[in-house]
Amino acid sequence: MPEDKSYEELIDQLIEKEAQVDDTKASIAKTDKQIKKIMKSNTYQKTASIRKLLPSGKEKDNYIAYLEEQLLHYQSETVLLKEQLAEREKALEQFDYNTLWRYIKEKKDKGKIIAELDKRIEQKKLEDRHFRDLLEAAARQFQQEETAFKQRIFTKVLAGAKGHASEFMARAGLTEDPVSLADVASYRACMNMRVRQYQLLGTLPEYELDDKQTAYRFMEKQAIRTPGSPEDIYTIESLPEEENIVIKPANGAGGRGVYIVYASSDIISVKTGEKLANWSLLKHRMEKDLQENKVDQDAWRIEELILEDTANKVSGRDVKFYCFYGKVGVILEIIRTPEMKYCWWDGQGKRIQTGKYEDKAFEGKGVSKEEIDMAERISSLIPSPFMRIDFLRSENGLVFGEFTPKPGNYDEFNDKIDTYLGNLFIEAQGKLDRDLLQGKTFKI
Repeated sequence: MPEDKSYEELIDQLIEKEAQVDDTKASIAKTDKQIKKIMKSNTYQKTASIRKLLPSGKEKDNYIAYLEEQLLHYQSETVLLKEQLAEREKALEQFDYNTLWRYIKEKKDKGKIIAELDKRIEQKKLEDRHFRDLLEAAARQFQQEETAFKQRIFTKVLAGAKGHASEFMARAGLTEDPVSLADVASYRACMNMRVRQYQLLGTLPEYELDDKQTAYRFMEKQAIRTPGSPEDIYTIESLPEEENIVIKPANGAGGRGVYIVYASSDIISVKTGEKLANWSLLKHRMEKDLQENKVDQDAWRIEELILEDTANKVSGRDVKFYCFYGKVGVILEIIRTPEMKYCWWDGQGKRIQTGKYEDKAFEGKGVSKEEIDMAERISSLIPSPFMRIDFLRSENGLVFGEFTPKPGNYDEFNDKIDTYLGNLFIEAQGKLDRDLLQGKTFKI
């Protein structure tokens, strides 16, 4: 059975074949013109008596043989170029992250880092400019072509150009037969711009919920269970030696500086998975977190330890919803013991790959539709295009953990997920703007 081809593949083939047919027609016309010119030339006329001695059609046979020889030459050149390209690609593969890291460290140690960066940045700018010019030239070739061809080429060019797409291509998205600009979107770029907004304005609405106690009060109003957590803030020296608690930095996100205390002789670092055998060692690790700037200040909170399996002391797994003003994009499920493992789900609860943590994947338990609906409802109450809402799974369901307005390493998603989440971000921003203009109010 022949393999089915997608619509895009068929359009690609049609574009190529039509161009090849036109090129062949042009070559035939050019050849005919050359033959006629030769036949009218003085040389051809003067050699008429000699040509009468040759078999009929010899001139055309000779010309065909010449063309076949040229074709063989070009094919040989193509094979050589492919071999050279393969060698270059193989060489490039050797420049993995660790190799580049050592290379740039050597430049730093020798006091040549600035010159190296300047050189590489200028090279990248030049390459980017040439790349953009090439893409723009390709798109302009199809500005006046039929709609299907134009849309296909513009879509491919936009996927390559991303945020550097030319205005005339973006304008094509506003025509009667609009070109989709979906591939221009980038979650990475949206988050970078959101951080820049924070710098310019000093704060953003979602960062109000970055405060743990504010977040707990907000969720309690929505009838969402939160861990028991006193409002007291402790230093390392004043921290009470209690069991079945979680110790967290007063101002922090992620696993840095977070410790699970089952008992004074059974403590685990959430970030590293390291087991600490006593309270003194815990305090030493916390002091080290401060010295290495993993934690900003000597200010800590404690909260109730949420267990997924109390009998076996299994900590509640993390369930993190990436929410876009009323819509869940992806969900991250994490187990932390005996080692960190990750599982990704889409907004419908289907397992997916995102490009992050692929080497530490496991098959998680997933989430229910009711839990997805709950996360979407909560995010629709927050005046922000994006918020990650983090929970812990207990024996009796999800327990709220924290809001994370800026997840760590948000740049590590693969291109497909980055584009998908970027479109959700842009759509969410538009919906939020519309709701605000229509008078919707928010209470945090």
